Amino acid sequence: MPKTLPVVDISTPICCAPLAAGAMDADAALELALRLKALADPARIQLISILMGARPGAVSTGDLADLVNLSPATVSHHLGQLKKAGLVSSERRGINVFHRAEAGALEALRGVLATCC
Repeated sequence: MPKTLPVVDISTPICCAPLAAGAMDADAALELALRLKALADPARIQLISILMGARPGAVSTGDLADLVNLSPATVSHHLGQLKKAGLVSSERRGINVFHRAEAGALEALRGVLATCC
């Protein structure tokens, strides 16, 4: 049976030194692992790439579903996981929900994975 990871609030921006800077403490490693876990799905990578290319606008759930050839319910599930990780934000406008990539969170994640300063 797989080990269940503890619940940690990962919606706040990641803040730690790059991996190449030395050993990371257990709490920081857990937070980073949970964010990377949110990205560890091909559909979520596709969604993030679409949202990052949609600047400055946001994209509706229905439009995203059409673009990745998945049902709106499946896309909503994936977006929920990305939102919990602080990588995507959402805004309801009438009956539609629009999503955008959180550039600051993605940049911080890139910075942690950087190999040099």
